[in-house]
Amino acid sequence: MADGDPMRHIDFRAMNCDMSVVMDTDSTAFDALLQQVPVWFEGWEQTFSRFRNDSELSQLNASGGRWFIASENLWTVVHQSVQVARAHNGLVTPTILDALMNVGYDQSFEQMNQRAKPARVVSSVSGVSALDAWAGIEFDAQARAVFLPSGIHLDLGGFVKGWCADEVVQRLAQFAPVLMDAGGDIAISGAMADGGAWPIGIANPMDAEHDLAQVMVKRSGVATSGRDYRQWSQDGVVRHHIIDPRTGSSAQTDVLSASVIAPTAQQAELASKMLLILGAQAGMKWVDAQEDYGACVVLDNGEVQMNALFKQSIWQSPNAAQCNDNQ
Repeated sequence: MADGDPMRHIDFRAMNCDMSVVMDTDSTAFDALLQQVPVWFEGWEQTFSRFRNDSELSQLNASGGRWFIASENLWTVVHQSVQVARAHNGLVTPTILDALMNVGYDQSFEQMNQRAKPARVVSSVSGVSALDAWAGIEFDAQARAVFLPSGIHLDLGGFVKGWCADEVVQRLAQFAPVLMDAGGDIAISGAMADGGAWPIGIANPMDAEHDLAQVMVKRSGVATSGRDYRQWSQDGVVRHHIIDPRTGSSAQTDVLSASVIAPTAQQAELASKMLLILGAQAGMKWVDAQEDYGACVVLDNGEVQMNALFKQSIWQSPNAAQCNDNQ
């Protein structure tokens, strides 16, 4: 961050993703504050990572059948994730850890050997599928405690990056307009210092060198999920990290990637995964039933579908001729 930069920013690596924070100010007074963001993420990883045996989440997963006294952050995110599962009939749920292990996602992706991975079965004492397992999780708000039934294990990867991005923006927004990009989950505090919208590039899974579109957004969250990046082969079948709790395996739909504009990064993250699990027709219908959600999906055949709110946000679309309104 050199003196005279029109904006203050920091780039770093956390949660196996590239992270970036931008504050729309040229004041060097905030550089020390930005340097705290990687420290915050290190603390959050120690809380939420399923790949650290000593993380708080790993301790919670080992506590099956007993009440677990949680930190405020863990209690909050687990509680929110179960509320999401309840509201969406378990289609997006934290209770997918065993399913992720079964399809071969048993270590952080950057450490995974890209050789074919054999199928495995992680035993579940409960015998309850991921789709319904959330219903057995209990909470004691006064004691800040969580009860996981025996055999139920949590993965918070589908919830926590968006939560962290929103948290960073909330902490920094009092000083200047701010944008946090947490590995593709983007939180924005509001308009830029000049009152304008922030330009956000939407990745094109068919052409990594060129954005699919550029959207202009103010206070909102933007997230993209896809099965084009984190994938591997298992017994001759291509697997990826988006689990369909109805099958307990990698989601198999016509959606290759999904990008969503929503009120918060956490909501956008949730919606992008719903689109991948539901498929284009049912997923876009679900998005249109939400308030203030814009969505864009790229299908296996290269077709691009956008709903009306997403198209209204576009500043430019290199592939506009291929884009169809969602009917």
